[in-house]
Amino acid sequence: MPAADDPTRRARGVGSHLLRKAGLRYDPASEAPAVASAADGEPGGPLAEGLFVNPIAEGADPCVVRDGDRYLWCQSEGNVAVAIWTSDRLTSLGEKHVVWRAPEQGSWSKQVWAPELIKLDGRWHIYFAASDGLNTNHLAYVLVADTEDALGSYSLHGPLNTGDGDGGLSDNAWAIDMAVLEHPEGRRYALWSGWPDATTQVQHLYIAAMDSPVSLVGPRVQLFSPFDYPWERIRDKPGAVGINEAPQPLVHGGRTFVVYSCGSALLPSYKLGMLELLGSDPLDPTSWSKLPRPVFSSAETTFGVGHGGFLPSPDGAEWWHVYHAKIARSESFRRAIQVQPMTWSADGTPVLGQPVAAGMALSEPSGTPLRRRSDAARWSFVSGVDGLADFDYYGHHQFFSLHADGLHLGEIPASPVNDYRSGEKVVLRGGDYADVRVKATFTLVEGSRASGVLFRVTGSAVGFDAQRGYFAAVVPRTGRLVLGRTDGRGWTELAATPMATGGSVEHTLIVETVGTTLSVQLEADPASRIRLDDDAYPHGSVGLRVVDTHAVFTELSVDPLA
Repeated sequence: MPAADDPTRRARGVGSHLLRKAGLRYDPASEAPAVASAADGEPGGPLAEGLFVNPIAEGADPCVVRDGDRYLWCQSEGNVAVAIWTSDRLTSLGEKHVVWRAPEQGSWSKQVWAPELIKLDGRWHIYFAASDGLNTNHLAYVLVADTEDALGSYSLHGPLNTGDGDGGLSDNAWAIDMAVLEHPEGRRYALWSGWPDATTQVQHLYIAAMDSPVSLVGPRVQLFSPFDYPWERIRDKPGAVGINEAPQPLVHGGRTFVVYSCGSALLPSYKLGMLELLGSDPLDPTSWSKLPRPVFSSAETTFGVGHGGFLPSPDGAEWWHVYHAKIARSESFRRAIQVQPMTWSADGTPVLGQPVAAGMALSEPSGTPLRRRSDAARWSFVSGVDGLADFDYYGHHQFFSLHADGLHLGEIPASPVNDYRSGEKVVLRGGDYADVRVKATFTLVEGSRASGVLFRVTGSAVGFDAQRGYFAAVVPRTGRLVLGRTDGRGWTELAATPMATGGSVEHTLIVETVGTTLSVQLEADPASRIRLDDDAYPHGSVGLRVVDTHAVFTELSVDPLA
């Protein structure tokens, strides 16, 4: 299901014993449970080079495509815009670029769901659903790039003809999750999830031919019913409503498949089914076959899986599955993005396996560029300077931004979408420092828990303690400077000292590491100093992090110590 507005805004009512069982961390002072941890193997040591852990990002309905030597991730931005993130790897989203914003009012001003990016006829196209704020008015639209630049401006077309007519829009019907099937014989078809009429809110899969990337040839054709099998229903019992949505074409080895999501994205039972085109005419429902069993279902610790895509590794030697999973079993649309390898059977059928556990160490996709840096560097985040190109962000996509006064971490907008706190952080991509001096300047805006510097970290993912390494932080709630470490599962405080300065003033935090000796102090408060020996993490990257706090970071520097 696309990223729906959730009025509760915080995940509540999940017992702490269930969170611990699922590998989640819960702070009673926070309104939301943390997402699954990032630990795997022996705790207390860095994640080995060439490995990564899930979840790689917050979000839902991930769409990612290969473009030359980079990946383009297309995501809804707060349900009112579309963002394309650029990355050289499949294991992080990289840098965010908002390419289109909905108008403040109108038929396509709200509930911008599940944007799907594809290059057709030399131009980038983004298919998405939008409404005036009422789900019953959802229709399909397409953005067309004005130039060959995927990150440039786009023009809106639509709504597209998703009704039962022969091309007019007068009988347009509810539609979401549109994707394009490029048939091996050359013709294009649109696939989407729709209602049979304006009052029957049951989602079927539909198909229509396309006479251009911005025009569908009606009437639409219903492929299958969401009541074919009990596991396609919201509840696996007679009489329950069925849902088929998020059709994803997968053409490989001369065979054409469509993987779709079924059930409710609110529930942990969300899963994937699959169709195969066996006949010659995609518009003939009898040309298609539906598999009688799901092809990807929930596991004990990873659940509510669905709505993703499939693509090769950077060198083309492997195939990878990108999808979203729920962060808790309670009913909500709060999700995170995971990636894992997939294979093909001897007869050419995709084999998706089982969802991997969050925090499980996986080998990076084959051909992922080796990016290791241990050089001296300085970043300024003020005056609109784009200082985030070297960093990966982990946290809710609306909880960080660059303003004229710096990098805001943990800033919550007025109406966040499906939001949850997760210890928002940015981590230097490929950083590998052992003996180093790290200096960061920041000011606390709101909240009283912790803001500060990550160092010697590996295995970063979405989650409060989802990294292996050290964290030095200012904690206004207790008036202390704190040093501790996380192993991907939990936090261990190593030392703390009182601060002479208040929490809301500007702080410059300095960290020095030499061998096993770790030193932390505030530049303006020399008495607030921590020095100790710890050998858990000998090297790793650096970053900035907040815990249930909004802070503005203006500068970060790293200087290796000879």
